[in-house]
Amino acid sequence: MFINIPEVIAQELSIQPKQVKTVIDLFDDDATIPFIARYRKEHTGGLDEDALRIIEERLNYLTLLEDRKVTVLNSIEEQGKLTEELRDKIIAAMKLQEVEDLYLPYKPKRKTRGTIAKAKGLEPLALFILENPLFDGDFDEILESYINPEKGVESKSDALQGAKDIIAEMISETAEVRQAVREFLLEKAELVSSKTDTREEKKKHKKDVYEVYHDFKAPLTKIKPYQVLAINRGESENFLKVILSYDYPGVLGETFYTYFEYDESFFLELLMEITEDSFNRLIYPSIEREVRNTLTEKADLHAIEVFASNLRQLLLQPPINDRMIMGIDPGYVSGSKVAVIDQTGKYIDGTTVYPHPPQKKMDGAKRTIVDYVNKYNIALIAIGNGTASRETELMVAEIIQENNLDCHYLIVSEAGASVYSASKVAKEEFPELEASQRGNISIARRVLDPLAELVKIDPKSIGVGLYQHDVDQKLLLKKLDDVVVSCVNYVGVDVNTASASLLTYVSGLNKRIATNIVTYRDSIGRFHSRKQILDVPGIGPKLFEQSAGFLKIPGGDNPLDNTFIHPESYDGTSLLLNQCGISPTEVKDKGSVVKLYVDKNGSLKTAEQLGLGEPTLLDIVENLLKPGRDPREEMPKPILRSDVLKMEDLEEGMKLMGTVRNIVDFGAFIDIGVKQDGLLHISQMANKFVKNPLEQLNVADIVEVTILNVDIEKGRISLSTKD
Repeated sequence: MFINIPEVIAQELSIQPKQVKTVIDLFDDDATIPFIARYRKEHTGGLDEDALRIIEERLNYLTLLEDRKVTVLNSIEEQGKLTEELRDKIIAAMKLQEVEDLYLPYKPKRKTRGTIAKAKGLEPLALFILENPLFDGDFDEILESYINPEKGVESKSDALQGAKDIIAEMISETAEVRQAVREFLLEKAELVSSKTDTREEKKKHKKDVYEVYHDFKAPLTKIKPYQVLAINRGESENFLKVILSYDYPGVLGETFYTYFEYDESFFLELLMEITEDSFNRLIYPSIEREVRNTLTEKADLHAIEVFASNLRQLLLQPPINDRMIMGIDPGYVSGSKVAVIDQTGKYIDGTTVYPHPPQKKMDGAKRTIVDYVNKYNIALIAIGNGTASRETELMVAEIIQENNLDCHYLIVSEAGASVYSASKVAKEEFPELEASQRGNISIARRVLDPLAELVKIDPKSIGVGLYQHDVDQKLLLKKLDDVVVSCVNYVGVDVNTASASLLTYVSGLNKRIATNIVTYRDSIGRFHSRKQILDVPGIGPKLFEQSAGFLKIPGGDNPLDNTFIHPESYDGTSLLLNQCGISPTEVKDKGSVVKLYVDKNGSLKTAEQLGLGEPTLLDIVENLLKPGRDPREEMPKPILRSDVLKMEDLEEGMKLMGTVRNIVDFGAFIDIGVKQDGLLHISQMANKFVKNPLEQLNVADIVEVTILNVDIEKGRISLSTKD
């Protein structure tokens, strides 16, 4: 190992190397990030999930870097070209790019103009030109000495050209030169895009989509991530031509003076000519790709972070419990699908109604819905936000008003419902139902428990991203998977009701073990204690340790099984309860007594008496105060409606409550209860400069907005949240 990885990461995060070393040891012991963050705080000094994920990412990168160094050093050493200076440079490198730059001159390569010239015996001539700046003789005579028809050097010009080719490659393969050019372009170049001449047919499909980039220019240091992604897409679709604009003489000077240690030479004019050739032919094409890739990587990371933040908020929307829910998936020709689910999400009944064109059976549809509401005591109607959504909303509002029903409705994003309905999971859940009805059940369940339902769907299809199909798909998948894992373990799952899809994301579990849990649960009826989880095939002590604290059992034999208190801390918890004179069954009503006891006695002293760490004790007290608490309860509740608005009803200056549906770099889209979501531009978010919309809002937030402008013809609504 050439670098001390724990020390490097610790310095980057401003924490102690011991903390990083502990985390690495826990990773090596197959501990998961949610488990470490919640149950190993004493060991890590209280590092949260974000810090742990950074440690994981940096550990993977630095390990890869070290492995690459070994490979490169061995390769150069086998060639007999490894000097102490080069070895030291490679060992000291902290980026893969630096290692690759240093390796470039020694990397096995195909035939190039330089290698061909070397094969002709012209390398000594190239070195003579480089090493004799003060030469004052007859250079033609020297060139003539290299003429060798047998090797293909027919003339003095052949010899000189070969030497120039060798020197050009030497310049281009110098790590310091490549780094200097890379930094010059990243700091001083501009990205320029212009429209291309495309077929009229293409223009019809993408009319004006890239118009803003037809004559666009921005410094690389200031260009916004969404602009990079939009330009990349326009370029790939052949609607935009993209180049870098930069100070050409300036970058040539940077190249020359980085490589040459002198600015006076007999060969100065020749060397400047070689430098220009090296830059144009060998350096710039590859460095331009690297620079564009760097821009794209940064834009990808930003877009993925925004997507991940939006996804987290969407998954953590509060559930609407203890209600019978009707889901309606609106449609025209194929009708509107209706489904009823009970308080546990079980499918009860369903049908199809045809209130909209072409059938227009409005009266029959209304009667069916009213009958369902009355028969099943429906408290809430969830309407998908796709085709015919607002027409269905109007119909439901009329039904509620005309029949004086004690019922509300809300519009639910149906993004990904069709993906779910055709999935293997959906077919296994509802083999007897057609796909459209499965999707409708999903819409209703998203209200009952958003997290439990949305984990069944590919996060990319949930509808809260920007350019999600353009970014690095491997990186996106990893990040979104991390978000889902984090959310599931933050909330915890009821092991007696959770689907295999939900259980898959629990710390330590995988798809096979999750399926085993469901199968075993079906065979025994229900779990009565966490200890029974050890009886599930495939779950041993290690998996139980990683998962047990996140698997809750409401109404079980031990009230502690419905908390985040880990079974490994049950003895300490029981001792604490005994000291407070409370039995586990009294915790729900007397949890505050425990807090008063710990506050009076001191948390550190109490923890030592119980044989627990102080952070663990504090977590235990928090769980005893609110046993079985769902952390999503603190999130804003969705807006329930019983009437409806049209765009024509909106007026400038009108104030409305809305729900944040999606957040992008330039603002947020807000559902205010009309057909079209309104745009809250970043400039209208606050009475101060807002750099990032995520500083102000989260997906699913409920906000009061003011109507700034309504364009009915274009279907655009401009909003503001300024005071």
